[in-house]
Amino acid sequence: MIAKMNRRQFITLLGGAAVAWPLAARAQQPAKLPTIGYLGTAAASAWAPWTAAFVQRLHELGWTDGRTVAIQYRWAEGRAERSAELAAELVRLKVDVIVTGGNAALAAKQASSAVPIVFALVDDPVGMGLVASLARPGGNVTGLSFQAADLAGKRLALLREVVPGLRRLAIMANVEYPNAASEMREVQIAARTLIDAATFEIRRAEDIAPAFEALKDRADALYVVGDALVITHRVRINTLALIARLPTIYVVREYVEAGGLMSYGPNFPDLFRRAADYVDKILRGAKPGEIPVEQPTKFDLAINPTTAKALGLTVPESFLLRADEVIE
Repeated sequence: MIAKMNRRQFITLLGGAAVAWPLAARAQQPAKLPTIGYLGTAAASAWAPWTAAFVQRLHELGWTDGRTVAIQYRWAEGRAERSAELAAELVRLKVDVIVTGGNAALAAKQASSAVPIVFALVDDPVGMGLVASLARPGGNVTGLSFQAADLAGKRLALLREVVPGLRRLAIMANVEYPNAASEMREVQIAARTLIDAATFEIRRAEDIAPAFEALKDRADALYVVGDALVITHRVRINTLALIARLPTIYVVREYVEAGGLMSYGPNFPDLFRRAADYVDKILRGAKPGEIPVEQPTKFDLAINPTTAKALGLTVPESFLLRADEVIE
């Protein structure tokens, strides 16, 4: 009897366990990983060094893609209209934070007033209406501005060291980019006492070649205002500049790697590393509107002597020694 009772008890216990096991298994399943929506304005290849810096810093902070966090990448390929579509898609995916820059930061803000947004590449976040102020952003947006005083003047001074006969400057910019007009004005103001400056507007890839035709024989050098469209087509722009025998100056080294003459500006990988710090704070509970917008602390000068030689320019030794990067 005892044996039978034990058997019945065992069967009862076994049946109860069979019901309990799925419940326990469900309870022990890991919770959904925090998700980062990473929205690039250009192609993945153009943002690759910045993305790598962002992911590396996340890892240092304890966030590893696929293990402690999930990252959803989206690339607008230099098309502003795609930024709006992709931002809306990330919001529908219910990501916990969106990381982006440039025009895509505006698209992300328009897509949601609730999802936290961290920008890493914005010139004037207050002027663009992204934040109320740098110290107190308010709302759901914060990040890193690469706005800095007199960068245009410093770039022109550096350009004149390598192009001593500079008298006529062409300024090329995608005027659909909100900050392009302000940077073009800064360049014109910086140039007005020493150099004649003329502007050449582009809005899409098809405008690049006609812009070069329009500036033919009208400039001694070319100042290119950077944005998603420009970095997507940087090789083409540099090829046309070399054909036109025009020295070029840009904001970041990635253009110089693609054949441009020189660049001076904030270190973008550093900005993306710092963007990872913002994301870390937000994923741990901080409110974006209470995290002040920071500005660049590291600036780089890059020069491409191979391009200089192709243009018949001699780069002073003192200039090469000052450069943070000499890109062959």
